[in-house]
Amino acid sequence: MNNLLMTTLISTPIKDPVPVFLMILGIMLIAPLLFEKIRLPGIVGLILAGVVVGPNGLGLLARDNTIILLGTVGLLFLMFMAGLETSLDDMKYNADKAVIFGLATFLVPMILGAAAMMSIGYDLLPSILVASCFASHTLLALPIASKLGIMRSQVMTTTLGGTLITNILALLVLAVVVRAHEGNLTLGFWLFLIPSLITYTFLTLWGLPRVGRWFFQRFGHDEGAEFTFVLATLFVVSYGAQLVQIEPIIGAFLAGVAITQLIPHLSPLMNRIQFIGNTLFVPFFLISVGMLVNPRILIQEPRSLLVSGVMVTVAIIVKFIPAWGAGKLFGLNFDNIMVMFGLSVAQAASTLAAITVAYKIDLVDQLTVNGTIAMILVTCVASPWITAQWGQKLNQGELTSQKANNLNIGDRVLVPVANPSTEDNLLQLAIILAKSAKGTLLPLHILLEKNSIISPEDKTRQNQLLSTAEMIAHAAVTKVTTIGRIDESIDKGIARVAEEQQASVIICGWKGYSTYQENLFGGVIDKIVNRSSVPVLVTRFPLPIEHTRRVFLAFTTQQTYATSFGANIQLAKALATELKASLQLLQVEPVRETTVQPTDIPAPPDTPIQKVRGNFVRQVSRLLKTNDLLVLNGTVEQKSQLFSLLGYAPEVIARNQPQVAMIIAYFPQ
Repeated sequence: MNNLLMTTLISTPIKDPVPVFLMILGIMLIAPLLFEKIRLPGIVGLILAGVVVGPNGLGLLARDNTIILLGTVGLLFLMFMAGLETSLDDMKYNADKAVIFGLATFLVPMILGAAAMMSIGYDLLPSILVASCFASHTLLALPIASKLGIMRSQVMTTTLGGTLITNILALLVLAVVVRAHEGNLTLGFWLFLIPSLITYTFLTLWGLPRVGRWFFQRFGHDEGAEFTFVLATLFVVSYGAQLVQIEPIIGAFLAGVAITQLIPHLSPLMNRIQFIGNTLFVPFFLISVGMLVNPRILIQEPRSLLVSGVMVTVAIIVKFIPAWGAGKLFGLNFDNIMVMFGLSVAQAASTLAAITVAYKIDLVDQLTVNGTIAMILVTCVASPWITAQWGQKLNQGELTSQKANNLNIGDRVLVPVANPSTEDNLLQLAIILAKSAKGTLLPLHILLEKNSIISPEDKTRQNQLLSTAEMIAHAAVTKVTTIGRIDESIDKGIARVAEEQQASVIICGWKGYSTYQENLFGGVIDKIVNRSSVPVLVTRFPLPIEHTRRVFLAFTTQQTYATSFGANIQLAKALATELKASLQLLQVEPVRETTVQPTDIPAPPDTPIQKVRGNFVRQVSRLLKTNDLLVLNGTVEQKSQLFSLLGYAPEVIARNQPQVAMIIAYFPQ
């Protein structure tokens, strides 16, 4: 009697929403921790946990409409985050490599896959369709690559671009094969598909950034509205993909690619998106994939083992060959090749979509579905493990390279906060520098001594400013230490705190002009620069920093000979990378020079350097655009003179271009 009751309880799926959600949350918490203990990726634990509790395991959970809904959202979120991690500029620089890898990882599986399936008795159309499943892949191990910090590496950019190409081509093959099977492969189909696909892609990549920029400029103060807008963007673009007869996952990826330029990688908004996706939606998708697997059916049909064995073997071989061949062609080492292979071998999203559609129209049989599930299980276990094993080695190399070229100004970033209206942009810049170096943010507020009396109102305001700074830092997952101080002067207080706290850089706000008194005797910024033994960044942000589209470093030929010029180049490059903006260098030669002197500028590869002759202020002002971030080289040579260190050029440029952000970087000589 007890055994019968236990069997009934186990075989009957749980229906009550509370215990269902509780069990799923328990899986999300426990499964990754257990598998990481045995040095396997947590993703593997989530998939296998789905197998155990699903309808083909213990039967504790049914793969009902709720699981399917949340799993679909998780899949779209996964592809959306892949798009967010994709830089269009990086893809432009590596476009040739992405195209080569994308075509290789599509054509090799299509040719070898179709031949393999036909060799075991499949007809032409089913063989082509299964081959398209081999060609497509799901970036299942993307969270691992993101966690390892290798997302902006060349191999990742190449793989992401190749993924976009091969998935689009594979899904187009699916659409064509289905139409051919139904006898509807007509001229009208092509006349609709090709123009609509081109129009859809153009509207997404061109129109969405403009709509997003308008929304963030108008409603950027509301964090909840920002996040909701991003979610709405994801699903609107994904639904638009369905309307033009391509899979929503392609739309989700394109939505991420389109909107990524508006969301800095280290911003609080990006942190919220990744947190919600990686901790809630993506695990739902992984569990739902596991619930599809039926291990017992592999031994119920003898031919099922043959089909499954062929599909698993071919899926691995046809993904390794393009990765190995492309890697050798690009001069990549074995670690990079294995990361490329690990990311591209997983079969889940597009494969499930294709095989489900094919099964519904009787293009493939149950054996093919079983083989597909076996292929998904093996590749979904192998992909995260391979990516984690070789990505860790790649990560060590990336960290070593970054450390060799790093300014280390993000170790301990000191940012004085005094004006609530400008505090946010200063903190965002400070967070970008601190988080990129895994450093600490040091918000500082100084109360001036006035006859040794500090009013309670002043102390309350100080606490409010520092609390706001701490809240912003925590939202961006950045280490923070707030500092409240009482001192006789602002500049002395900042300089003393910088020494006491061993600050690596000081970030100051600037109003864009100097008063007559400041020009004659020097202002607070001049005194801070003169007293400081660490770099000082003097900043002016008329618009939110996340709206930056281009980092514009302007310099004279004479400034290229300064010892700090290389540091300015690295600062501009780091800001462009973290803000997902393009980098433009402008070298201005004085009019009196007959020729522009050639100089060895340590610029990053593929970075345009424009050389002009004429007045520095006039040439820079002429080339600046709204949403540019102008970086200028500061100099401390004037410290003995009775003039402002900021000089003439920054003020005139700020007056001519009031909507352009500006950073004047002073590095100790």
